[in-house]
Amino acid sequence: MSRRSPSNQNKTPEQIAQARVAAQLAADVLTMIGPHIRAGVSTAYLDRLCNEYIVNVQQAIPANVGYGGFPATVCSSVNHVVCHGIPSESQILKEGDIINIDVAVIKDGWFGDTSRMYYVGEPSKAARKLVETTYAAMWAGIRAVKPRATLGDVGFAIQTIAEKAGYSVVLDYCGHGIGTIYHDDPQVAHYGRPGQGVVLKPGMLFTIEPMINAGKAPTRELADGWTVETRDKSLSAQWEHMVLVTETGYEVLTLAPGETGAKAQIPNVVPAGAEPAPAAASTAA
Repeated sequence: MSRRSPSNQNKTPEQIAQARVAAQLAADVLTMIGPHIRAGVSTAYLDRLCNEYIVNVQQAIPANVGYGGFPATVCSSVNHVVCHGIPSESQILKEGDIINIDVAVIKDGWFGDTSRMYYVGEPSKAARKLVETTYAAMWAGIRAVKPRATLGDVGFAIQTIAEKAGYSVVLDYCGHGIGTIYHDDPQVAHYGRPGQGVVLKPGMLFTIEPMINAGKAPTRELADGWTVETRDKSLSAQWEHMVLVTETGYEVLTLAPGETGAKAQIPNVVPAGAEPAPAAASTAA
């Protein structure tokens, strides 16, 4: 989503503490929804679960609802959908699908924003490679973050990983500054040249959220005004973290439990004693 307005990006320690809370709430939503992602459920069902969790459990605000006219709590982007997919009762997940869930919450005026990939059952080898490579590319960008580095360094690190694997970086959408404004400056492109672009300073907070296509880079927006898909119908994957520039490097505010960045974690294995609702419930009103 790209409705943007500028503000100061250098956060105080007190502001960073508030941002951490909102960021972790967003990350917790993605942990919660994982076990419910399986063949036979609708993306609208997943959206309702996320809404209920944010409102009733977290006592936070779903940031996407009504944002620029967006009609849902999360973006659910399946297979060749790049981003901003609108959850639907008629979109039923099937074995082998890959899906990105993108969620944002507001807590005490601060935004938390993150997304991750999930497998529906067992993906194809090609789909798994794309998802894993996109995760590695995101973390390459994150590890380039440090004071006096540039956003060109971040984009170059991401682009290098993606293109080495034979994939394309989506050029039309980017990461963004975040805080008390959802989409703020700076714009964080996922391609670039070393040493170019905005110079990073401690206290800056932004998202890194590369969208990587198995085919060519061009995208198209559908008639609903939101859903973006690959023009060539190739698979697309995306991961997103909120990243703070610290005095010595970076801090990732939206880590999942146990996440280290070593390998993509696909958190939709059903924990013992935590069976999700039956698939039939997915089409309930």
